[in-house]
Amino acid sequence: MDEIEVAVRAVTTVGPETIALELETPTDFDAKPGQFVRLYGTVDGEEIARYYTLSSPDVEETFEITVGVDPEGDLSPWLADREVGDTLRIEGPFGSVAYEDGDVVVLAGGPGVGPAVGIAEAAVETGNDAAIVYQDDVPAHEQRLDALVEAGADVTIIGEGTEAFAAAVASVVDEGQLYVFGFQSFVEAARDAVTDAGGDFDAAAVESFG
Repeated sequence: MDEIEVAVRAVTTVGPETIALELETPTDFDAKPGQFVRLYGTVDGEEIARYYTLSSPDVEETFEITVGVDPEGDLSPWLADREVGDTLRIEGPFGSVAYEDGDVVVLAGGPGVGPAVGIAEAAVETGNDAAIVYQDDVPAHEQRLDALVEAGADVTIIGEGTEAFAAAVASVVDEGQLYVFGFQSFVEAARDAVTDAGGDFDAAAVESFG
């Protein structure tokens, strides 16, 4: 899809220095959980673009992205100041990592929790099983993670730098299609944990945030 303006429907704090932006779905916008959009903002006269992965289970009427707000960042503080009715420019969707069907296992580090909850919710809503192993010292989207647990999903939240991560991965690695979202250091740790547990990391759908 070419660049298009979309309206902000809601701005919600979902964790420490983390917001969820709910955006109006444009006509013919066909995206799946796990894909991402390019979002533009003009800050102090300078146009800035960043990529954000969808964190909603579908794009009916609205869709959501989750933004970690860095007080020293160039675009995220500006996004955090948006209000309902403001418009943003997006392009997309992009990316081959997308939920289609079936049971899922999602390994998420830091901002990877956004697509993790979206994919898990999509799986559960279609009658499939979902497991999330989420590594972060300051978790976000805890309400949605709690709701997933109540719906029958297996959710494990682990602090950074702990040996518990490998054990948690090993306990679910063969329970569904594997997805991995996070910064490159997390992706490498996930690869090691999956491999050590006898899983097939080459079959995983992986999105590294750099």
